Amino acid sequence: ELLQEILRDLDPFRQRSDTAAELARILTQPHFQSLLETHDCVASQAADSLPSSPCDFVDHESEDRNTAGLQLLPDAVRMVGIRIVAGEHLGVTFKVEGGDLVIARILHGGMIDQQGLLHVGDVIKEVNGREVGRDPRVLQEELQAARGIVVLKILPRADGRTCLCLQVFFKCHYNYDPENDNLIPCKEAGLRFQVGDILQIVNQDDVNWWQARHVEGGSTGLIPSQVLEEKRKAFVKRDVELAPAGMKKKKKMMYVTTKNAEFDRHEILLYEEVAKVPPFKRKTLILIGAQGVGRRRLKAQLLLRDPELFGTTIPYTSRKPKKGERESRMYAFTSRSKMEADIKNGRFLEFGEFEGNLYGLKIDSIHEVAEAGRICILDANPQSLKVLRTSEFLPYVVFLQAPDFEVLKAMNCSAVEAGVDTKTLTDEELQRTCDDSTKIQAAYGHYFDLSIVNENLDETYRNVKAALQTVSKNPQWVPVTWVF
Repeated sequence: ELLQEILRDLDPFRQRSDTAAELARILTQPHFQSLLETHDCVASQAADSLPSSPCDFVDHESEDRNTAGLQLLPDAVRMVGIRIVAGEHLGVTFKVEGGDLVIARILHGGMIDQQGLLHVGDVIKEVNGREVGRDPRVLQEELQAARGIVVLKILPRADGRTCLCLQVFFKCHYNYDPENDNLIPCKEAGLRFQVGDILQIVNQDDVNWWQARHVEGGSTGLIPSQVLEEKRKAFVKRDVELAPAGMKKKKKMMYVTTKNAEFDRHEILLYEEVAKVPPFKRKTLILIGAQGVGRRRLKAQLLLRDPELFGTTIPYTSRKPKKGERESRMYAFTSRSKMEADIKNGRFLEFGEFEGNLYGLKIDSIHEVAEAGRICILDANPQSLKVLRTSEFLPYVVFLQAPDFEVLKAMNCSAVEAGVDTKTLTDEELQRTCDDSTKIQAAYGHYFDLSIVNENLDETYRNVKAALQTVSKNPQWVPVTWVF
């Protein structure tokens, strides 16, 4: 403001005096403007480092003398010059609060954030000497259209707090496009992402809108918070049930609540906190897919081709061995009372009863394979991910997606002719496989590390092997609960 007054005073003399013209030229130079900006910035922060004044308005008994003094100076208006570059977003949004236009948020890494002259909560009084109205959109458009140095008269917020950059990383479990969001305060400030993207969350002060950026780089933008998106999706009817109706329900799942706090906290999983860790070998390989999609054939192929790398478990049963049936080949035989006791003590991952006999998968069996240095392959139900997706099992989850109906039918016929399968599936059974595959992917897709359309068994085998080699040699993003 003082500079503008000086320039107005010099204006009548610029044509008559070379000295006045030279002074006006110096005062309007970008370097001099930057010097004044720096002065304003330092002056605005210097109050925090000043010694306590003996004046009566300072509360010497206060735990925070600086803050107490600042709060008694609410009208400390200052002038701030910001440099606006064509084509760059300002990275700031405004709101009306108490009849004033207030800075609602400053996007981390944006132009305003980099210059460091404005803060959340600052009240905008004037722009280039003109009073601002009460419409945030008008102010936003004016600033976007401006070029060069823009002088703002602001009323700084009293507490002088600044927002720290967080080191929090989330894996996204849904797609988001700000252009299709009617709730976002500024579509240009939104950040687009897709399922599987890793974002760094840099600010969570706003209950509805977080500031985030892609870990690969790029500018910071707004994304819906967990709370906002949960509220929004609560009004949308789910298209699928969690358990596909066509799937057989022979087994009951043991649900270990102490290992699934994160799973239970939100019914709708939108963001999952993750951490980047050095390469490591997974303990388990979990194959997920609809009945008839080829999980067992892939499992057999992996065990046959790489017996040193892969192993599997032997299910336990309470039934008596049949004639000629050997222990540790197909089943591990035990008494019903022993099995019931182990089930009660939570030692079985899954179990069920068939024709009066108990069958189940023991958790210790998984650990035995891992301790032998091999990856334990589990042909599991999707519900088992609630228990298995923990640091105890360190799983790599592969979803075998059903191919098109005609391809699936041709694969079944080829398998029967080759003697791999003994049953020719009906059209109804094949269609059920396709439908169940779609439902499983919709309900559990956010847990999958790899999805493969199983059109060719050899190609699927190679893809799984390549994926496991990749994660064992490169840093990985894993759920933060695996690390801390």
